[in-house]
Amino acid sequence: MTTVLVVIPTYNEALTIGKTVERTRAAVPGAHVLVVDDASPDGTGALADELAELDDHVHVLHRGGKQGLGAAYVAGFGWGLARDYDVLVEMDADGSHQPEELPLLLHAVENADLALGSRYVPGGRTVNWPYKRQAISRIGNTYTRLALGTGLRDATGGYRAYRASALRELDIDSVASQGYCFQVDMAWRAIRAGFRVIEVPITFVEREQGESKMDGKVVREALLRVTQWGAVHRARQLRDLVGGSRR
Repeated sequence: MTTVLVVIPTYNEALTIGKTVERTRAAVPGAHVLVVDDASPDGTGALADELAELDDHVHVLHRGGKQGLGAAYVAGFGWGLARDYDVLVEMDADGSHQPEELPLLLHAVENADLALGSRYVPGGRTVNWPYKRQAISRIGNTYTRLALGTGLRDATGGYRAYRASALRELDIDSVASQGYCFQVDMAWRAIRAGFRVIEVPITFVEREQGESKMDGKVVREALLRVTQWGAVHRARQLRDLVGGSRR
């Protein structure tokens, strides 16, 4: 039997965490949920503890302060790998990722190492998302696809399922990127490692409560790092091409 851990990072998500956990448990009753809380001032961590007391499939990992999305996922993955879960899932706490679509990701990852929930493949869509943020996302994904040559339509999406066997080989402890960039970093590592990465259409719904954590700093980090990775990638391709022509 495949064991599943859904990792949900939180920072000031008291308005949404209860419903998100409830919907996730209903969508896949056998799955476990790990809330990774960065000492939320609004009491999200305490609410998560209450959920865990009532449900032995819910767990909470408390961290000392706000350390970023990427670090939260790395900590959650480490927690799950240490307990031998077979599949580890990323999911936002704000309701933008529909827990009811989780079975689609889990089905897809049965034949892949990483299944990405994608807004931009046929069948994927966004609902009530501000035009500016959608434009940034689409431009960022196009730039990432061209810079890295991945072929992925939605490398920045944060709803995805990993096989534990793949995560163990990706050296996640060395990942320092955050936000959009963390998602690109992990997908890029999987592709370079030769793992099978597939995209599954999802519906992304703009949050109705709480505040988005995305800001200009996150976008700038992603642009800088993807540009650096792309330059190295293209330089290697050119070197291999030149080297091959001389043989």
